[in-house]
Parts: sequence; structure tokens; C-alpha cells
Amino acid sequence: MADKLIIVESPAKANTIKKFLGGNTKVVASMGHIRDLPKSKLGVDVEHDFEPEYINIRGKGDLIKSLKSDAKKAKTVYLATDPDREGEAIAWHLAKILEENKEKITRVTFNEITNTAVQKAIKEPRKIDLNTVDAQQARRVLDRIVGYKISPLLWKKVKRGLSAGRVQSVAVKLIVDRENEIENFIPQEYWNIYANLKDEKSKKEFEARFFGKDGKKQEINSKEQVDEILKNIEKAKYVVSEIKKGEKKRNPAPPFTTSTMQQEASRKLGFTLKKTMSIAQSLYEGVKISDKGTVGLITYMRTDSTRISEEARAAAKTHIVSTYGEEYYENRYYKTNKEAQDAHEGIRPTYSDIEPDDIKEDLSKDQYKLYKLIYNRFMASQMKPAIYDTMAVNIKANEYDFKANGQNLKFKGFMILYVEGTDEKEEQEEGMLPELQENQEVKLIKMNPKQSFTEPPARYTEASLVKALEEKGIGRPSTYSPTITTILERRYIEKEQKQLVPTELGKIVNKLLTENFTDVINVEFTAKIENDFDEIAEGKEEWKKMIREFYGPFEKELEKVEKELEHVELVDEVSDVQCEKCGRMMVYKFGRYGKFLACPGYPECKNTKAIVETIDVPCPKCGAVVQVRKTKRKRNYYICENNPASCDYISWNKPKPGEKWNPEEAEEVKRETSKTVKKTTKKKTANKKTSKKSANTKKTEE
Repeated sequence: MADKLIIVESPAKANTIKKFLGGNTKVVASMGHIRDLPKSKLGVDVEHDFEPEYINIRGKGDLIKSLKSDAKKAKTVYLATDPDREGEAIAWHLAKILEENKEKITRVTFNEITNTAVQKAIKEPRKIDLNTVDAQQARRVLDRIVGYKISPLLWKKVKRGLSAGRVQSVAVKLIVDRENEIENFIPQEYWNIYANLKDEKSKKEFEARFFGKDGKKQEINSKEQVDEILKNIEKAKYVVSEIKKGEKKRNPAPPFTTSTMQQEASRKLGFTLKKTMSIAQSLYEGVKISDKGTVGLITYMRTDSTRISEEARAAAKTHIVSTYGEEYYENRYYKTNKEAQDAHEGIRPTYSDIEPDDIKEDLSKDQYKLYKLIYNRFMASQMKPAIYDTMAVNIKANEYDFKANGQNLKFKGFMILYVEGTDEKEEQEEGMLPELQENQEVKLIKMNPKQSFTEPPARYTEASLVKALEEKGIGRPSTYSPTITTILERRYIEKEQKQLVPTELGKIVNKLLTENFTDVINVEFTAKIENDFDEIAEGKEEWKKMIREFYGPFEKELEKVEKELEHVELVDEVSDVQCEKCGRMMVYKFGRYGKFLACPGYPECKNTKAIVETIDVPCPKCGAVVQVRKTKRKRNYYICENNPASCDYISWNKPKPGEKWNPEEAEEVKRETSKTVKKTTKKKTANKKTSKKSANTKKTEE
């Protein structure tokens, strides 16, 4: 019989905690959620003040029996689920399951899985925070209502099996709106004039950019303006009229929050949000390290705070001073966003003395990359700024002004270890200008006018979408990854390289939702709801009152939309392909695997066809048509239409006219595509067997 029973979510976390505790303590895992709303129905009693109808999750019966048995034998039961709203809700559900042992049950949390943190938590148990639980219940219930009430409209008007989620629908709207901006964008012409100049004394050349006239900035929008300026300075002398020398500091970025970690891992490592969070979870819960056993390497990875404990700050100082020297250390504090919950620290290594390269052999390749990113970012956050010598020069050519800027890195500071990435185009590092003097004449080598056009806004990437969601107050650290993963899986959006592009299905669903549910599917409403959840967590608002206030207007809007759409039918786009079975013109439909052609005579005629994309370059081997297909990971490949019957051409690279094909390059493509074909075939077979059953139990909310 164990004196103490500690329940966590995962076996990995249980294994890490076990080594810090005595032999009379048992640590077990709940394997995530133990109770939830049923999938087959709304599960919220609207008639009785929105009471949730929780049920035990299917397949967890034996685990629940085991947890009850362990709880009965223990003197104290510690619910040590994650230190956030979802973790608090899981602890509450566990307490409900173990109701008969409620006098033994207590709650503990720790931000990092270290001996000190775990032992401290065990000594300072508390009650379950019901306000935090209620905030999570409010989110769950509201999302269930929105999903289960709106989704049937999508089934009737677009396609069965579609679903609408409160946050996901707003994310799709942002992506569709951005695509519309790009499509409607009208480029505007503008010009820059660059002068290549030479300092005769040092023989160094440098570049100055046209600024304006008589000290006032001038925009150049046409070739005629360029020609006029060049004509007016055709015989001008280029004289240095002003020199400003100075010093510029560049400060380090703060420790990671969930969103900044996701953004940086996307930019620098090419990780998806889902992959980043999965790897971070493994680093937090524990990795087996040689001579150390299982070690939790980072603090809790769902946080919007940049706050750091004094113990961690002191450990960072010791490491920085001993590794780089006293001149590189600076004790830094960072302001946390006022909307942040600030329940946890920023993401940092739990042990400053465990450097990434020291444990590289114990980590997977991706674990090492992410741990190094987190470790270096945190250490850099406690270092001195980088210092540049700067020089700004104004050069007169008659009444016109040209400007040149230069800078030279004098002290690396934090940049010796880490430099933050950006989603914008990186500006090239400016070199130092020659040692010029005021009133000095410089020689013109070449004048270089350059025509440019304004560009549309960039499509969102996973990283920039997370940044936008955070800035607009949509979602919280725990929701960014599942939100984007869900809309990708539902095929409302897809990736082209790293860019997020709305599919035709996504555009149709977005149009239907935004035109008919303007009070729900909008940025301001979604941000307000997040603030309401925060108010509930702080005990300032009662969660059912919030749901009541939402549901009244929502129900009226739902009834109105149902009546308006009752006689509206979305017309399928007609193709130019004739059905070979019945002669009708086929229409475009959307399925699980994307867009396809279907006969409009269904159910009399059930003919369907895949949409085949082709290119205008013939097969390098046999001269037939080359098709463009996609692997499971959305990577394009090129294949002869006669493959495999009479031609084996297949390649990652788009063929060029007259190009010879090397059969050796096909092997990797064959391996990748054969996996895709096998998996797709298995999925289609399984779908046929379970289609009736899944139609009734399809999950339709976030």
C-alpha cells in the first residue's frame, strides 16, 4: 500500500517524477482526459441551464477501475496534471471519478519537472481551482454549442461531414480575407535612384540612395520624374554636406512564450506547429539522459508569459559568466503582455548546466534542434546588447539629397549565441562607410535608377498566422496548434511551400458562415469571448451566465439563418468534362481528398473522376502527357500518363523541353508515392466499411 498516489497525464511524465520520490509513492498516468462530452450528441442540456452531460471516455473503463483501486489503497491522492486550465479541468474530472475518496484528494502543480519543483509542490498542496475549471468548461460548452448547431447547415448546403468551429472559422476567415487582398491588389509603380560613389582618398566605393530635394523627402512614381532628376544633376558635384556618427544597441529577444517558440521553430527549423508542440511536450515530460536517468529538460511549454524565476536567472548568470565572461552578462527583466495569463514562467531550460551539445547523443535529431533553440534563446535573453558603430551621411548634388548609411559591429553581446528570426525579408547588413569629411567631394562612378512595384501582402504561414491570432486576441497558447492543424485536416486550407492558401471548399464554407453568422464568426467577438473566459478564471464572472448571454442572441440568429437558407441551394460548378456513362456534364465536388469530378445525375449515375493536372512539356522518355500529382505530404511530383503500363517516367522535378531523364532519380519518388498509394487505398476501404457509422458520430466542434 502506497502512502502517496500521484496521478499525471502521461507515462513519460510519470517516469520522470518517480525518481524524485520515495519508494512508498506510486505515480500513475490518466492517459489524458478521462471524461468528456459525448461525441454522438450535443451533450449540453440547454433546457436546464446548460448543464454539461459528461461521460467516461470509451475504452478507459479498465484504467478508471485501476485508478479507483489505487486511490482506495493510498493515504493521499495528489492530482498532478498540467498547470493550465485544461490540466485543472482534467484534475477536476479525476476528482469526480474518485468521488468516494474525496477526503484524500488534493491538487499539486509544478512548472518544471525537477526534484526541487516536485518536492515543493508535494509540500504545498491546494484545492482544485474551480474558477479555472469553470473557464475551461465555458470554452468547451460554448465551442460544442457553436459546432453542433452550425455544422448541420454546412451538411445541408455544402457537404455532409463538414464542421464549423468558433476559433477555426475565424482563422479560416483571416486566410480567405488575405487571399482576397492579394487577388484584388493593384501594383503601384515607384522608383529608386542609387548613386555609386567613390572616396578618392581611400579609393573605397559606396552606395547612396536618392532622398529628395532641399532636405525634403520626395517620392518618385514615374520614369519621367527619374529623367527630370537625372537631367538636373547631370553635371553636378557630389559633396558631403553632413555626417552623423553614433552608436546603436540591439537588445536580445525575451525568453520564449508558446507562440514565439512556434513562430521561431517554423522560421528556423521548418517545424509545423503540431510538431513543435509534440517535441516540446517530450522535452518537458522527460528524456532519458546518460548517467542522469529521465530528465525534464524544459519548463511548461504552454505559456504566454516571459517572466523568469530568480533561481533560473542566477543559474543563467553563472553559466554566461563562466562561458563568455562577465562583460557578456546583464540581468534582464521583460514585460509580459497585459492580456497574458502569466500563470507560468517563459519557456526555458530546467538545468542551465545541461548544454545542448552535451546531450546531443541522447536526443533525437528534432529534440536536439528544439532544445538548442530554447536553451540559446533563454541564455541570450540574459546577455548584454550587441553594439554597432553607425554613420549617416548626407550628400548634395545641386539641390538634391542622397543619403548613405553604414554600421559596424563593435561588440557581439547576445549575438554571439542567438539572433531572432523574422517573417519579413531580411535586410542586408550594412558595411561601414569610408572615413568621409564634411564638405568633401566624392566621385560619381555610376547612376543606377531602379523601377519597382508595390507588392501585395504575403500569404500567412503557420508562424505569421499564430502571430496574427495572438495580436488580435484570438485563442490562447494551448489553442494555436490544434486550431491550425484542424483547418488543415478539414481541407479548408492547404499548404503551398510554407504558405497557407484557402481551398475552394474553405472559401465556400467561409462565405456561408461569414454572411450568415456575422455576430459569431468575427475577430472582435472571438477576442471578447477570450476575455470573458479570463474573467471567469479570475472569479469575476459566472460561467453559465456568460453562456446564457451568448445563447439567447445566437439561437435567434440560428433560427433566422435556417429559414433564410431553407430554399437556397448551392449550385455546383459545371465542368467541360462529359460523363461517359450517361452523357451529362460533370460538376466539381469536394471530398476528403480534395476536389473531384462527379456526375450530377447521382444517385442514378454514381460516376466520379479524379481531376488530373497536366503540364505542357511532353514526357522526356516517351513523349506522352506528364501529370502533376501530390504525395501524402503535399509535395508535387511528375509522372507519365502511361506509368506504369508502358513508361516508367517519374520525377520530383518538372521536366524541361529536350531534357534527358535519369532513371536513378526516380527511386526515392517511387518509394514515397508507393506509400501514399497504399495508405490511400487502405483509407478508402476503411471509409466504405465505416461510412454509415461515422456519419452519426462525426465530431463537429473544435
